[in-house]
Amino acid sequence: MNKHNALSQLYDRLFHQSIGKIGRGDLLPDQMIDHPGDNRRGLTLLIRPNDEIKDKISRFQQEMKSIDEEQYYQPAADLHITALSIISCYDGFNLEDVSIPDYVQVISESMKDIPEMRLHFHGITATQEAIMIQGFPVDNGLETLRDRIRKNFGFTNLQQSIDLRYKLSTAHLTSIRFRKALKSADKFAAALQKYRETDFGEMQAASLELVYNDWYQKNIIVKTLHRFTL
Repeated sequence: MNKHNALSQLYDRLFHQSIGKIGRGDLLPDQMIDHPGDNRRGLTLLIRPNDEIKDKISRFQQEMKSIDEEQYYQPAADLHITALSIISCYDGFNLEDVSIPDYVQVISESMKDIPEMRLHFHGITATQEAIMIQGFPVDNGLETLRDRIRKNFGFTNLQQSIDLRYKLSTAHLTSIRFRKALKSADKFAAALQKYRETDFGEMQAASLELVYNDWYQKNIIVKTLHRFTL
């Protein structure tokens, strides 16, 4: 099975497991998203979508907002694809505890002669916690980079938690997070069905960012530590 088909099956499984539950209002709302004391922080290597893709996502979000404006709609400035979570967010992580130049060096070495990183965003998938735009790598660039970074960090003693929660294989964009009960669950689910096969566009990554971030990649908290040009 090729990678595209495997990802399609994963996204399909998530959607079909979740859409009925969403339609019944059976959600797992994020209890921390509005918590002022949320101090979870980490390090992430991410890719930003281009303006065309952001605009299409915004139109999707606007329609969903017209049904229920009280959910959390990821602002355009916060939209991202996680290339790799270097240090998963935890309470107490401090930038002063790590040497950022050392992380930049490992990632820079991993990026040498990396193939192109093109991504196609087609359709949406869902869980009881969030709605995601489905991302599909068009070539092997992203997978190659992830494997190199995993390997190269394995040779160091640098603090990292790569793949600790799960091995990242997707290239999705989180678009909506559930923060409370839906006003009209059946109508919300029906609108999601309409966007199941919507094409959100294709892009070639021109750069990656190493960022200090919170759990939600909120622009007011995120600090870009280094930008890597491809």
